[in-house]
Amino acid sequence: MLSRSFDQRDISPSEDYLELSWEMFGELCRALALKVAGAYDPEIIIGVARAGVIPGAVIASILRRDFFSLKITRREGGQVVRQRPSILSAAPRQARGKRVLIVDEITTSGETLRLALAAVRDVGPSEIRTATSFARTRGYTPDFYALATDATLIYPWDRKIFEGGGLVVNPRYRGSDA
Repeated sequence: MLSRSFDQRDISPSEDYLELSWEMFGELCRALALKVAGAYDPEIIIGVARAGVIPGAVIASILRRDFFSLKITRREGGQVVRQRPSILSAAPRQARGKRVLIVDEITTSGETLRLALAAVRDVGPSEIRTATSFARTRGYTPDFYALATDATLIYPWDRKIFEGGGLVVNPRYRGSDA
């Protein structure tokens, strides 16, 4: 079981890499949707932009629920520009009085999910739960997750990036044999 305590020292780049294909990521999203459906009946799904909208939209589609997004990030234009994540869009008003599931692709410290929870609570939902595709073995534990791992994840959508007129391996993964 994952713990809810977190210490910044718990974040250290792993030497292990887990490269995800679209097929594997889709299967993990399906598994996560089944976990959610077995224990919770959300009325709406909110994906944390950017990467959380991918599993969020898949889960919303599988569960046949309305989907919304909420932008929370440390980045602008692909560069980290903030030490802490910031909320850059309002929580959807449609969450008022509803059972809400907030979805992100991964959680480590829980900072992003805590910000999302606070933003959505301000709208007045009847209940909120959290789900992530991946959770670290130390750190914040969402209500639902598909896989716990400390490996550096190579997502199918950012394994290669556009640079110099073509697709190249993302610099974050150059040492991974990706």
